[in-house]
Amino acid sequence: MYTRSENCPRRELCIQNGKGLVELKDLTDQEGLYGHGRMFAHVTIRPGCSIGDHPHVHETEFYYILKGEGVFNDNGKEVVVHAGDICATGYGEVHGMENRSDEVLEMIALIVME
Repeated sequence: MYTRSENCPRRELCIQNGKGLVELKDLTDQEGLYGHGRMFAHVTIRPGCSIGDHPHVHETEFYYILKGEGVFNDNGKEVVVHAGDICATGYGEVHGMENRSDEVLEMIALIVME
């Protein structure tokens, strides 16, 4: 399978009651994940915006930080993350991501099924 970047669907939305709008570029759909995942996306979080805190049950979500700095909520513990860092949440754990910096935060988000 091959998809040109310009053909990837893009959308802006409020995620999990977070602050402001977050931009998602869907890198593939569920069919493209061959039944093993729910989402694979390039996520852009502008300064002052966030993905609200939420749990993952029967699935795991990974964030791979591409650019910028974010504050990752890891089950109630705040961790500052930077480009190259990896965050994972599953098994009923709770997470969220907030951009408190003056720069754009970019990351890859992947949700895989149990």
